[in-house]
Parts: sequence; structure tokens; C-alpha cells
Amino acid sequence: MIVGIGIDLVDIDRFERTLARTPRLAERLFSASERERKPRSLAARYAAKEALIKALGGSDGVHWTEIEITPEASGRPWFTLSGSTAEVVAARGITTLHLSMSHDANLATAYVVAEAGHAPPTVPGEHA
Repeated sequence: MIVGIGIDLVDIDRFERTLARTPRLAERLFSASERERKPRSLAARYAAKEALIKALGGSDGVHWTEIEITPEASGRPWFTLSGSTAEVVAARGITTLHLSMSHDANLATAYVVAEAGHAPPTVPGEHA
């Protein structure tokens, strides 16, 4: 069952200027292995992390460096989560995260679908 979706779009030139203006920002947003990538790939990874936060419905307990985008052997991007971020995802009953990323011209985009094996818990007073 789909429990959340998220999408994000990043202007690559603007993102690159922001990283140049605030060099420590990359350390707060990306793992050491991610920081080795080119700016357009970092922009796509930033979009993926933003899209994940949107799919989760917020950033409580989520930490940027605990979200790493790692490619499978085929090149397919995949989330590798750790720490409290992995705990938040598990606590929400999310069993699968689907990720698609792309960059073209001067834009990077990412789309995330969060799935749970069962219906999410309802909030008292909320109607289905």
C-alpha cells in the first residue's frame, strides 16, 4: 500500500552556487562518498532526500547524512538509511522505498514512493 509520495526539483546552477558560498553545507547534506560526486549528481541526491522527506510527511527524526543514495550494480539508485532516519521509516511501517532520479539541462529531479505492508495507523479523530 502506498503511504507517501514525494517529488523535488533542483536548479543545478543555483545549487552549485549555494555549495560554493557555504562549503560546509555539503558535509551537512551528504555522506563522504556522496561528496565525491559532481554537482549535478549532488543536486539529484539533494532532490531525492527532499522527496523522501515529503514522502515521509515531514523531517522529524530524519538526518540528511543518514540518507545515502547508493547505486545498485545496474545503476538503479537506492536509499541506504541509518540511525534515527532508518528508525523513523521503520516506525511508520514503511517496508519499501522506490526512487527515481534524473538530471537534464540545468535541472535535477527525484520522485519517491513509500510503501507499507499494511495500512498506516490512523490518528484519533481523523476520518478515512
